[in-house]
Amino acid sequence: MPYDLGATARLTADCRDPGGALVTAGTATVTVTLPDGTTATPTPTETQTVGVYQADYVTAAAGRHTVRWLFTGPAHAYTDSFDVREEASPTVLSLQDAKSLLKKQDTADDPLVRFWLEATTSAVEYFVGPVVVRTVTEDHQVGLVKALALRKTPAISLVSVTSLRAGGYDYDTADLHLDPVTGAVTRTDGGQMVGPLQAVYRAGRLIVPANILAGAQLILQHLWRTVSGPGRPQRGMDDFDVTEPIPGLGYAIPNRARQMLNPSDDGPGIA
Repeated sequence: MPYDLGATARLTADCRDPGGALVTAGTATVTVTLPDGTTATPTPTETQTVGVYQADYVTAAAGRHTVRWLFTGPAHAYTDSFDVREEASPTVLSLQDAKSLLKKQDTADDPLVRFWLEATTSAVEYFVGPVVVRTVTEDHQVGLVKALALRKTPAISLVSVTSLRAGGYDYDTADLHLDPVTGAVTRTDGGQMVGPLQAVYRAGRLIVPANILAGAQLILQHLWRTVSGPGRPQRGMDDFDVTEPIPGLGYAIPNRARQMLNPSDDGPGIA
């Protein structure tokens, strides 16, 4: 499961001889490759179990990390990966709300609950656009235009609109109007904008409507029961009897959840 940014990732690996037996290595090194291509080399140590090694790495960047273990004496290698979440919470529902919904009292399942919360959020935003507030940076390869169409809506506010060309014209956001629903950015004096441009803006919902929260709850319950229940219900049983495929999504999204999201649906694929 993903780590929170700034948390310590405990990395583990086994050193085995050619016959598969655990053995103490002559040397052990571990290299962590960050999303930007830079590397870190935390110090590995052998645990109380012969041939089992661990290294602690304090995460410093969000994204996919790769891990490369290399042993000598005997020669052995192991490659793995882990993910680090962004600093801002990426979920529509809080962990506590999700645990209450799923009737989880202890913390043992927290990593799995958080994972499915993130998956649920992606599904919700597929239909209704950004819900979790985030800063978006977009390049727009346009020429002379009356309006700049931001790709993520609802849009909350503009941070900057600048030229992608050296010597190009940058626009003061005080001189621009943003339509939060359509994402259209226009000059208040009615003039045209000259591109190509880079737009930085905040998108999402400062207040999340009840229908979106309800849809998220239904999706989370459905996914949790699908992967964590005693087994997939047969056709005509449980919630599968009211679930019909949505093109491209199969049975992952219950129809009743989709119906709850409909009032806030600006069209698929805009998130």
